Amino acid sequence: MSGGPDGLPPDGTVVGPPFPREEIILLTSDLTVRSGPREILSGVSLAFPRQKVSAIIGPSGCGKTTLVRCLNRMAELAGLTISGEVRYRGRDIYDPQVNPVQVRRRIGMVFQRPTVFPSSIYENVAFGLRLERESREVVDRGVVRSLKRAGLWEEVREDLDRPALALSGGQQQRLCIARALAVEPGVLLMDEPTSSLDPIATQKVEDMIYELKKEYTVIIVTHNMQQAARVADYTAFLYQGHLVEFEETRQFFESPRAKLTENYITGRFG
Repeated sequence: MSGGPDGLPPDGTVVGPPFPREEIILLTSDLTVRSGPREILSGVSLAFPRQKVSAIIGPSGCGKTTLVRCLNRMAELAGLTISGEVRYRGRDIYDPQVNPVQVRRRIGMVFQRPTVFPSSIYENVAFGLRLERESREVVDRGVVRSLKRAGLWEEVREDLDRPALALSGGQQQRLCIARALAVEPGVLLMDEPTSSLDPIATQKVEDMIYELKKEYTVIIVTHNMQQAARVADYTAFLYQGHLVEFEETRQFFESPRAKLTENYITGRFG
């Protein structure tokens, strides 16, 4: 990959495989984000393929979390200035006529630390469905379906009225995933979902991610390169707000195109 003297691609350069249009569910075009005069993301253009897992890696402060929060309009809640486009199924989600609440329903988000509500397991998962005024029958089906997809059903099926805060950390994270899945999003964003979990809980979440891609598109931010290699079909590398490389995961780790990527994944980053 060609670039400037710092090894970074020019702003707005499309980085990554040339996916056929029908395979793309979400894409950014020249996405730039500023906090006051400081630029956090610089002209990021990339496309995410449907029903695949895409990992975003890079050093702390490179813009990973900002990027995923731009993908469902959560970044604007922090007062950031956003330019460029983010398109979901061909529609610019920042179009003034687009309802951001509906965007966040279609593009769900799971955060680094579990954010369970101080209510029962059932009510945590039912939350989004109740907002849509679904019938009790629909809510019941949605709760069971989502808990199964999140790999939690067998552990909680006998005690859905139990307080969610009584669950272990790993169970709480899977509960948050079930809550996000209950409203049937097309894309699930996960911002370092296992960083606070032990190895056993981490493996359960990773196994669940592998199963989820059969129905959903998953985009995961991770500091753990081994995790990206395990769960992701494609991996992107961000550095100083620039998208350096986005490639099929095996090629990304075995034969990176950019020198910056090679330096990062081999520990020669300085």
